[in-house]
Amino acid sequence: MAEKRINLNTPVVESREQRLGTIIAWDGKASDLSKESAYARGGCGGQQDGNGCRLCEARGAFTQGSVCSEQMVECQAGNVRDAVLIQHSPIGCGAGQVIYNSIYRNGLAMRNLPVESIRIICTNLQESDMVFGGVEKLRQSVQDAKERYDPKAIFISTSCATGIIGDDIDSVAAEYEEAYNIPVIPLHCEGFRSKHWSTGFDATQHGILRQIVKKNPTKQEDLVNVINLWGSDVFTPMLKELNLRVNYVIDLASVADLEQLSEAAATVGFCYTLSSYMAAALEQEFGVPEIKAPQPYGFAGTDAWIRELARVTHREELAEAYIAREHAKVKPRIEELRTQLKGIKGYVATGSAYAHGLIAVLRELGVEVNGSLVFHHDPIYDSGDPRQDSLAHLIDNYGDVPAFSVSNRQQYQFYGLLQRVNPDFILIRHNGLAPLASRLGIPAAPLGDEHIAIGYEGIVNLGEAILDVLAHKKFHQDLAAHVKLPYKKWWLEQEDPFILSKEPDVVNA
Repeated sequence: MAEKRINLNTPVVESREQRLGTIIAWDGKASDLSKESAYARGGCGGQQDGNGCRLCEARGAFTQGSVCSEQMVECQAGNVRDAVLIQHSPIGCGAGQVIYNSIYRNGLAMRNLPVESIRIICTNLQESDMVFGGVEKLRQSVQDAKERYDPKAIFISTSCATGIIGDDIDSVAAEYEEAYNIPVIPLHCEGFRSKHWSTGFDATQHGILRQIVKKNPTKQEDLVNVINLWGSDVFTPMLKELNLRVNYVIDLASVADLEQLSEAAATVGFCYTLSSYMAAALEQEFGVPEIKAPQPYGFAGTDAWIRELARVTHREELAEAYIAREHAKVKPRIEELRTQLKGIKGYVATGSAYAHGLIAVLRELGVEVNGSLVFHHDPIYDSGDPRQDSLAHLIDNYGDVPAFSVSNRQQYQFYGLLQRVNPDFILIRHNGLAPLASRLGIPAAPLGDEHIAIGYEGIVNLGEAILDVLAHKKFHQDLAAHVKLPYKKWWLEQEDPFILSKEPDVVNA
């Protein structure tokens, strides 16, 4: 029997740094990072221990700001349509509800689903609760959730505060699951549990796999799980060409959608950072094949992805006909875009696997990409399959990226990273860095629809989005001429954005 990589017997998910060797700081060429991460290629440029490779990680003197695992639970479990998320936390941890409500409502509108607000309750822990415990507040919140919304599932997320005081949320969840006869799911996601927020994705998926997914499924041979965020519905028309139906999870899904995860013929995702844990666990525990292929970005990735999905679902002839039609359809417009974008330099600042896909699409369009910032790096994904090595796929098919940096959204470093390559525009998912780029005269395309670049049409969509952004470049140049950056002259003169990692003593100099 194959060794099980994922343990669903415990309510606590293993962190990414423990499970995958995730790092949040590194600087160099993409090819060097790929070589140091090369589990599948038989190499290991980092340190070796009993669990495999460990990359050498840059250690900064401080962290200016980032996101935590609980926020990712908020934007995952909090976006299940007929469920409720209870944040067992101080009210400050619920500040993200404002922006996530906006994203949730926009996502529903893009999918032509009834627009509503998120259902998230915060237990609002106070100082006295930190001394005497907050379990009674949690019980009251579970009762309120049931009375107000009559949900089909209730999620309970922890916080740094509840991790410190040690409230037993597992017992409360079990108590009310029996009383209400619905899943009441504890999600252990204290911010200090993991150094990167992507562990929060895994925490939500772990809870769903343990307590919502059907344990004795009836297989649906034409159903495909698509693990995604809130993006527009691009997968339905793509998979329809193969006579397949889409089961979108986790964001915007219903509890019934989550239940049938184990019934699908296959699982795919738009980004391996997001889908790695759930897809691997569905294959391990329920025999739902994970599509092990490059991500569906650019011609090379999309061709391989479609062919592997067709092989697994026995639809090879339909796939070849679809690929031929789509190539013929989009290539003339792509040639036009290449002419229009000739000589343009771009920069990508997003999550890791997503960035690899976006760079591939930019290079399909003839855009020069000499630099990129990824917010973390997973040396390997949960399947351990080399076909899912998205960084190696990028390098092998589209070439190296000379200035490839890993940093968890540290604004103070972003100035120096952009100065290295001086791009004409940036692509960004987490918009907190975009204002700094604007102050440098560089327009940003904030990818609110994360599906914009997927598939063959995605190459065209991204090219046209870039043209729209470049049309506003003069505004950003005018802005740069009239603003001052909030950094000292000494820092602005530093050529190495990672100098505080390499020479920490300069902080005290």
